[in-house]
Amino acid sequence: MCTKLRVVILGLILIFHFSKVFAADIPIIVIAPSKKTQSLSTVGSSVIVYDENDIDNSNEYFLQDVLNFGSPGLNFNQNGGHGTFSGIQLRGLPKRYSTVYIDGVKMSDPSTISNDYYFDDILKSQISRVEILKGNQSSIYGSGAMGGTINITTKRGKPGFQKTLSYNTASHQTHDLVFSVSGADENDDFYIGLERFETEGISAMTDNEESDGYTNGTLVTNYGRNISDSLRLEAHYRLADSFLNYDSEDSSTSNNNDDNNIGHTTESTGNFGLTYKLNNQFTNQIKFASLYTKRSYDEHDVWSNALKEDQWRGYRNAIYYSGIYNINLDNSLTFGAEKEFDEMDYEKFGKDYNRDASTISKFFDLQSRITNNLYATVGLRFDEHSRSGTEDSHRSSLAYLFDDKLTKLKASYGTSFRYPSLYEQYQAYKDGDPTLAAEEGTSFDVGIEKNFLKHGIKIDLTYFNHIYRDTIDGFKDGSGDVNSYTHNQEAVVTSEGLELISSWKKNDSLNFDLNYTFSHTYDGGDWGDTLDGYAGGGKFLSRRMVRVPKHIINLETNYVFPKNKDLSLKLQTKWSDTTRDYGNFNSPKSGTDYMDVFLDDYIVNNVIANYNLFGYKAFFKIENILDEKYNTVLDYSQMDRSFNFGIKRTY
Repeated sequence: MCTKLRVVILGLILIFHFSKVFAADIPIIVIAPSKKTQSLSTVGSSVIVYDENDIDNSNEYFLQDVLNFGSPGLNFNQNGGHGTFSGIQLRGLPKRYSTVYIDGVKMSDPSTISNDYYFDDILKSQISRVEILKGNQSSIYGSGAMGGTINITTKRGKPGFQKTLSYNTASHQTHDLVFSVSGADENDDFYIGLERFETEGISAMTDNEESDGYTNGTLVTNYGRNISDSLRLEAHYRLADSFLNYDSEDSSTSNNNDDNNIGHTTESTGNFGLTYKLNNQFTNQIKFASLYTKRSYDEHDVWSNALKEDQWRGYRNAIYYSGIYNINLDNSLTFGAEKEFDEMDYEKFGKDYNRDASTISKFFDLQSRITNNLYATVGLRFDEHSRSGTEDSHRSSLAYLFDDKLTKLKASYGTSFRYPSLYEQYQAYKDGDPTLAAEEGTSFDVGIEKNFLKHGIKIDLTYFNHIYRDTIDGFKDGSGDVNSYTHNQEAVVTSEGLELISSWKKNDSLNFDLNYTFSHTYDGGDWGDTLDGYAGGGKFLSRRMVRVPKHIINLETNYVFPKNKDLSLKLQTKWSDTTRDYGNFNSPKSGTDYMDVFLDDYIVNNVIANYNLFGYKAFFKIENILDEKYNTVLDYSQMDRSFNFGIKRTY
């Protein structure tokens, strides 16, 4: 660890002495770090922002693909092609350690095994902004925000009246149709967007050639009204309904054919809120939010050797209050109270399980400009869970902005926690005695952001370190010992590493974006398990976190033709190191346990051409141009060489 810190310090010294510049950067406004608008230059936490132009010009179908190709410290894995299970990992941590919000609604699914959220059904065409906030954020966002938080905002109406129509077609009989109407005047704004995506797909698994189709219909509606100069109403609703043909993991059963394996997912979220501005100093907001998810899958029943349907339904109703008090120009206080009620309804093989819990939270976050150059944040949160007791978390951050406005030092430290999911609480019952407590953790990061305008170079370098304890271990069927039910382990999970964001604008025609992530992880929850009397029962080949590469490099090269500014080319290159993964039914076995495996490293290249003509935007994309065969999950395919053509018109 000391050696790595020396490397970081040396890097900072080199950056400081690289160049002298004399111009100011363009300010970026963010909301996620403290739930209030503030300049990114004053934030001590690591934040990545994707605005509407970034998303619209990405030429992807799904939001996860937009984020996956350019976000250091972020990694996706997926069980096949479009629409299959997709998990997000921030800073080398499992998806359960990150929270996701869409229009202020917490998206973690109460019916999933560990309160996860899957990205596979978020189409990107109706998304206007994404803020990725990394590091412990429980003091603001509560349970689960141990690795970070992703805040997603859908599109709003803009002044005037607009209609947008776009159509994409691609390999594997893929079609995507998007239509929206929106508008705004001095009092009202609205947005209505519809999207229909369908594909015959690729084979989800590597052991067959049949296609696994997927369809997705998404509706997004937003409405806002300025009732008076001090009172504003906002309402948001999103519905995503999808069907997926998929392959069973167990290739030994005769029932894993394309016709029988069908998944149906419904995701519905809505919220209604009022914002009251008492005066220039004091603003209050109250919001009512609701989440409903339903997932049904065919699953192989080993007892009957037949496919039976599982149903998972999750419900969340919440009320949020927050206030912002601007003490003066240099100091402000954000505070609030929240209550969430979660319910899980789970049907499997004819049996019905139900569990519910509620959480009451109170928090505050103080932002202060200590000197002309130094900005500080201190936050504290108290949570009370109806089943797992009370937790408190805190966070502090510092940002030092040099006089030239081109160099910023940043650092943050915080504690965090994750309450057990409803499913974990159900599995924790042994002889009617619930025993699960929250997982707890600490983290810190330190970094520098530097802009060399004279050379067209920007650099953002961050070192991070996360430690978590009392990890919740999953159900061990048939082990016959203390590990035969979900429980807290005396285990430590760690993740540390480096994140580099850099860009170089060589000239008006050519620019490069290079991102790099190094992750050193240790999964004490797996390695420390004493099943069969010794570490991991001999089934774990590595102490690393599963599906987390040690090294990831993303390079994007952009070229705009000098004589025709409407024509541009983009080359995307991603290299990902080898990863550890869990074994499954098809893996080598040791006794009754499935051995871990290692997935090969891979390099993927995409080429995109964009052209603006007579008010239309057209693009052509070749994905995976070298037709690389690779996996991010054991036995599950990723996209082969594919072609995509699209056209869009706003009028």
